[in-house]
Amino acid sequence: MNVRASNDRNSAKRAPHGWRDALVAVLAGTLAMAVTAVLGLWAAGATGLPGGAFPRVAAAVVVMAAGGSVGLAGDAGSLVGARAGLSVLPLSVTLAGALLIAHGFLRPLRHRAVAVLWAVVLVVLSLLARFTFTLPAENLTGDGTGDGTEDAIGDVLGDSARVGFRADLPLTLLFGLLWLAGVLVLALLVSRRAPLPPRLVRFQETVRPAASAMVALLLGSVALGVVAGLVVMVVRGHPAQTLAVILLGLPNLVWLALTLGLGASWEGKVQGPFGLPMPQVLDSVLRTPDLSTVNLRTLAEQDGRVWWLLVVTALLVLGAAFLMAVRSPARMRPWQHALHLAVALTLTVLLIGLTAGLSARYGLSLLGIGDLGGGLGGEVSLRPRLWTALGIAFLWGLVAGFLGGLAATRVHRHGELPPAGPKGPANAG
Repeated sequence: MNVRASNDRNSAKRAPHGWRDALVAVLAGTLAMAVTAVLGLWAAGATGLPGGAFPRVAAAVVVMAAGGSVGLAGDAGSLVGARAGLSVLPLSVTLAGALLIAHGFLRPLRHRAVAVLWAVVLVVLSLLARFTFTLPAENLTGDGTGDGTEDAIGDVLGDSARVGFRADLPLTLLFGLLWLAGVLVLALLVSRRAPLPPRLVRFQETVRPAASAMVALLLGSVALGVVAGLVVMVVRGHPAQTLAVILLGLPNLVWLALTLGLGASWEGKVQGPFGLPMPQVLDSVLRTPDLSTVNLRTLAEQDGRVWWLLVVTALLVLGAAFLMAVRSPARMRPWQHALHLAVALTLTVLLIGLTAGLSARYGLSLLGIGDLGGGLGGEVSLRPRLWTALGIAFLWGLVAGFLGGLAATRVHRHGELPPAGPKGPANAG
């Protein structure tokens, strides 16, 4: 009875402690995402949005970064319709929150508490992420000195047109919780101190080295992107624009560049006044009437220095292959490293393809036909040719994994990972 009472007291002490740690982890991740979004939008000049919309836009960015859904809508009168769509994941904001939440999750805490608190955060952000802008008709039709067509458009539009955004609460909860589950699963796979679930213990010798190598590959490419962004900021000026790119979409660019360096192709277009926070060479390739193909060849036609992406990507992948082999048990053969890296790199490219693309469109139409206000409408899209990219990644993984395995045979390694058990994970680090 004394032992049982002692266990009850210990459980009572651990429960609030677990909720407190969960609260700290969730709030730290949310705060990191919010600060990153606010600073990025500030650098992009969004503080001048009318009607106090800035905090609402920041909330919408955090919602999208957490995998949530934000829809666009417009109303320009009974005869005029507004078409709008936006699908983009601001991966700088995503990465900031994922790193802190994953770090907190690996501490001893109540894991279900994290999910509950994260769901509460998603609800609050979804309620904040809604706003409607009022656009005066003269902004859509010019300064009033144009031809009769512009005057007719102004008569149809009336006094104003409205466009706004609104977070979809059910979808945000669904995808936001799936995003959290993905972050936590990846944290378990990567960390050498966290015990894997019993069903995955037998795979830890292969899963953990490969997963940690891929995380190192992605974070290493982001670190290089930050350095490159800071150099551009100093050499070419435009510090605010460069800072906005770093704080909102740097992983989108560098992970796109990583797949291009592997030899993958993307396709997309940029039409209208809209553009992407991207290098000028990429904008030039995409700004064509039809879908454009983006790969090393088409980019090199604009700037020959793009071929350096191939060299940088090869070094990064080979480094990840060596890191994986060194952290793997010494008994593994080079062909096994090749197969493990091929699968891991293919899954990594799949993740990039699903998260780094974007699509944005806005336009006005009269009775559903044609576009009005040509200076306002536009379209931006960028999507990978996924199956080809996955095949190329698998081949890269085979070659790099084999070479990394050969190189690791000359390095002293600690041998096999310790067996799973009460003390195993603590000693694995």
